[in-house]
Amino acid sequence: MNEYFPSLADVVNSIASRQLPAVDQWHPARCGHSDMRIAADGTWFHRGAPIARPSMVKLFSTILRRENDHYYLVTPVEKLEIIVDDAPFIAVEVASEGTGELRSVAFRLNTDDYVIAGPDNRIRIDHAADGTPRPYVHVRAGLEALIVRSVFYELAELALAEDDVAVGLWSNSMFFPLAA
Repeated sequence: MNEYFPSLADVVNSIASRQLPAVDQWHPARCGHSDMRIAADGTWFHRGAPIARPSMVKLFSTILRRENDHYYLVTPVEKLEIIVDDAPFIAVEVASEGTGELRSVAFRLNTDDYVIAGPDNRIRIDHAADGTPRPYVHVRAGLEALIVRSVFYELAELALAEDDVAVGLWSNSMFFPLAA
């Protein structure tokens, strides 16, 4: 765990106090394309140029909505499609408290938001064409974060230390297998 990662109690409070826009309730008539893209490494682009201001990326991330396999930036007055190469968020850091079934696992995203794995925020493992694991954690409303390799390795270390029959981790009373 990184010394800068807040305690899980602070993460829970941060999540509980965060109010996101009600993008699921907005259905504007004006629709189009945003000329924006989120690359597989989590970099946001506008008209081919990286968005250099993290505060802008954080703001845009709060109005992101997924509909089937399409992503949109939604406001009360417009809905603009945005291309997402893989997942719209990247889980860049992990913290864990407790062991076994009492463990809680929290992730910090590239937008400095937090998510705690559990029944509402499941961890899933997909596989690339070459068989390489592609781990994800659900963030909200169908939006996911790709778990970076170094963080996945930390999860694997925690799982192996548990000495369970199945390789995986508990978080908020739910078991997440980490192996195929």
